[in-house]
Amino acid sequence: MSGGAEILGVGMMTPVGVNAPSTAAAIRAGIMRARETSLMDLRFRPYLGAFVSEEHLPAPDLPVARGLAAREQRMLRLALPALKEAAAGLERPLPLMLGLPEETELSARSEPVPFLKALGLASGIALELQRSRCFPNGRAAGLLALDAAVRFLDESKAPEVLVGGLDTLLDPTVLATLEGEDRIRRYGPADGLIPGEAAVFLRLGRKGEGKRLGRVPLARVLATATGKEPGHRYSREPYLGEGLAQTCRLLFDSTPAGLPPVRCVYVGFNGENFWAKEWGVTFLRSRERIAEAHRLEHPAENVGDPGAAYGPLMVGVAALGLRKGYREGPVLVWCSSDRESRGAVLLQREDPEA
Repeated sequence: MSGGAEILGVGMMTPVGVNAPSTAAAIRAGIMRARETSLMDLRFRPYLGAFVSEEHLPAPDLPVARGLAAREQRMLRLALPALKEAAAGLERPLPLMLGLPEETELSARSEPVPFLKALGLASGIALELQRSRCFPNGRAAGLLALDAAVRFLDESKAPEVLVGGLDTLLDPTVLATLEGEDRIRRYGPADGLIPGEAAVFLRLGRKGEGKRLGRVPLARVLATATGKEPGHRYSREPYLGEGLAQTCRLLFDSTPAGLPPVRCVYVGFNGENFWAKEWGVTFLRSRERIAEAHRLEHPAENVGDPGAAYGPLMVGVAALGLRKGYREGPVLVWCSSDRESRGAVLLQREDPEA
């Protein structure tokens, strides 16, 4: 979908930073926070993981978290500081479009209102629950939420909306499942992911909202697109990389005429070689829209695989890079879920004089 939305704020809690600026700086500097955890794998060795230290999180015994599963409680604790950071100075209750992991107790509910209520109460941020939506679609979920948020701004004429992505792989069942599928990186070089976690929130406004509020936008969302991969990891269909290629083609087809070629790509690689094929197909089919001397960024090498938070994390880091001038636009961000969901977004630096 053609965008125009402004990114007015961003908040993060990640293994390498307790807020958005520190996370972006750590990723730019190449800092990695993978270490041994207290959880043992099936061979009784500590799992390697990139997780947030307990000292940086709210207390684990939050009254509003009662009734939530252990993984949901961890996600709630990750989310609180990030949501407060992104929503600083908010003047009114806003809807929240939230990307969540696949196949959890939370995603199995048709309406995860208890979690959203707990998030609003514990953070002190007023959320407009009736118009909020959750997207339990895994790694691409945050970009699906961003696409929905841009549509919401366009169709409802609302001035602002919140977007988020939230996940943790610090869960015995999740880790055992990934290990059983031989997907977790072992000690030394290997084809596998490092389990991670993160909470990222974006504050989006209609075009011109930043000027009205006296805030300089970090970046502008030029376009968003979503799609589906028939041959995903758990499908019996052949994996051809069609889903991401078609998603990016839709993205580029909806961009303004005369837009310069993409100078930087934030790729949804998570440490597994599996995802290289679909990016190769996508690049070959869209190479006329991507500069020959483009830059590739894959923050999973810094924060591990943050699941459903990955898309918003890359968007937030890219927006900060555009605003500070160390990333050249346009910037393409894409993310793929283990199952069919695919998402992509195109960003550009906002002209502060506009």
